[in-house]
Amino acid sequence: MISRQDLDITGLGNGLRIPYFDIRGEQDGPRLTVLAGVHGAEYASIAAAREFVSTLDVTAVSGRIVVVPVVNVPAFWARSAFVVPADGKNLNRSFPGDPAGSYSEVLAHHVFQQLVLGSDYLVDMHAGDLPEALAPFTIYEQSAVESSSRELALAYGLAHCVRQPAAARTVAGSTCAAAADAGIAAIVAESGENGLMQRAAIDVHLAGLRNLARFVGVLAGDPEPARPVQQHEGWHWLRTEREGWWQPAVATGSSVEGGDLLGTVSDVWGDVFAEIHAPEAGTLLFLTTSPAVGADGLLLGLARNAPEPGSDTRE
Repeated sequence: MISRQDLDITGLGNGLRIPYFDIRGEQDGPRLTVLAGVHGAEYASIAAAREFVSTLDVTAVSGRIVVVPVVNVPAFWARSAFVVPADGKNLNRSFPGDPAGSYSEVLAHHVFQQLVLGSDYLVDMHAGDLPEALAPFTIYEQSAVESSSRELALAYGLAHCVRQPAAARTVAGSTCAAAADAGIAAIVAESGENGLMQRAAIDVHLAGLRNLARFVGVLAGDPEPARPVQQHEGWHWLRTEREGWWQPAVATGSSVEGGDLLGTVSDVWGDVFAEIHAPEAGTLLFLTTSPAVGADGLLLGLARNAPEPGSDTRE
């Protein structure tokens, strides 16, 4: 059975309702929670979550699947990249939240308490936001549930997989990190770019989510055979100290060596005042495509190469 529910959050202005699907199979099984729209303009992942439910054969479900197509409802309607309009904070840096905090922290608290806790598995689907291009990848956390989380990432089947060390979380306060800290196997999955409704990017998410659902046993059928994946160990997120015109020199998915030129930042006259070089070898998994970047603006994410052999497959 598929039911349509609303998470009704009081205490946020005039209140906030977050729609979600609650899918219950006739047979016992695990609970898989699927989030999308934590960033409200990442449309490929939102579209994939909606299509996953609309094409789902409920008779093939064992256990429970909770799907939230748009977590960050205010940002979705405002077409706001990355941040919640009410307080300018990134919701995916606000988990597990704070009931006495700012708008984003209160929102994160309710989402985490009422939609994430109690899950056996969590998938948080993302895409490149309005000024962001990326190569598809998954993230999982170093944690007590690291092994199970890594299996989820590999089941999703994307070409790149980033393990985020607990001692140096580049992405602190994410759904994935908070869930892992609570003992829930969790991943972030990224496909799509620049807020576009790309059919290929949506299909990547759909294939990954369906395969993961089969892998954990909440959806009937055998998962697809393992695919090769390039494993990465943490990140370098590179920024500009001053506002300027960002000009990338490499494309997403590119492998680079330490010292390679990744791009330049210039003033409005075109005079370059900063060259951005790779601090070590790695793979460029996302970059800002907008030439206009503010002071301390994020330019790109360089995933560090994992120790040899540097690749793996799910067994």
